[in-house]
Amino acid sequence: MAVFPFQIHASEGAARTGVLKTARGDIRTPAFMPVGTAATVKALYPEQVREAGADIILGNTYHLMLRPGGERMKRLGGLHSFMRWPGPILTDSGGFQVWSLSSLRKMTEEGVEFKSHLDGSSYMLSPERSIELQAELLGADISMQLDECTAYPCPRDDAAKSMELSLRWAQRSKEAFGERETQTLFGIVQGSVYPDLRQASAQGLQEIGFGGYAIGGLAVGEGFEKMCEVLDFTTPHLPSERPRYLMGVGKPIDLVEAVARGVDMFDCVMPTRSGRHGQAWSDFGPINVKNARFAEDLEPLDPSLNCAASRDYSKAYLHHLVRAGEYLAAMLLSWHNTAYYQNLMARMRAAIAEGQFETFRKDFHAKWYSEGEEGAE
Repeated sequence: MAVFPFQIHASEGAARTGVLKTARGDIRTPAFMPVGTAATVKALYPEQVREAGADIILGNTYHLMLRPGGERMKRLGGLHSFMRWPGPILTDSGGFQVWSLSSLRKMTEEGVEFKSHLDGSSYMLSPERSIELQAELLGADISMQLDECTAYPCPRDDAAKSMELSLRWAQRSKEAFGERETQTLFGIVQGSVYPDLRQASAQGLQEIGFGGYAIGGLAVGEGFEKMCEVLDFTTPHLPSERPRYLMGVGKPIDLVEAVARGVDMFDCVMPTRSGRHGQAWSDFGPINVKNARFAEDLEPLDPSLNCAASRDYSKAYLHHLVRAGEYLAAMLLSWHNTAYYQNLMARMRAAIAEGQFETFRKDFHAKWYSEGEEGAE
């Protein structure tokens, strides 16, 4: 297993900025990974995603194993070639989607048996099969161990059993991954909201040894304050010399607060999902452009962004497109949101490098909790 060089260039408090070096290019951290669920970041060309500032994207193993299928993807040249994305790709293990999408599933020590949400056909996803799909068939640069997700709230005994199973699966995932010169594997810390379980998970994963460490089991209903609390007692137990990845998070304020707690990498469907539902993101929170007050607003979403969707189209036009149900609405709003998220990460990287992150954080809070465009959620 390759361990990608990770250089931390500057830090302020727990926040840090640096570069994770892969065979397919550098990932500037803190980094936000747009989600390419089915070999596409929805409503965007790959070139738009790259031009927005993304160094890396995420692919969903569950969706790709069902359609077009892992073996077919391998025959087609792998995920990078298939979707025309030359940069790094991180794939999730498939475990979260099995947990969230498949109502018919059976968890065993071997893995998880489930039925496809597409056609009801049966599958077995084991740690070994997940690694085969990610590293061998899709060709991911960064693969994730298979883990078991738990909802919130979760009784402590259930959280402990799930965490221990995930650790056993982590060992099997590492063994299945083997020696790969240009690919790496991340472990996933579990343990719900219990400090001792999170610590045990983090220590167990480090004993196995991974190229990076993810924090899973958040953004599952625990809320903003509890998420921050879990990060407060989890990230100190993760090795400072390896990247830390918070999975499935989130709103802009979530990203700022997680960076303040030492997180380096993020992913979330929110930028493109919001775009498909008529919502644009800003430092002041969400802008619901379908609202009537934008019907004659000739101002663009954000002229400061180097993005045509943010700069060159009026809110009135976007309002019209959303109201008319035009495809272009989702395209432009998803483009803006992707550019906004990447710009937010770039501003945080610059603030940390300049020793101004706490000032940035305070200013961001002032805007987020002000009566802005729509008011933050």
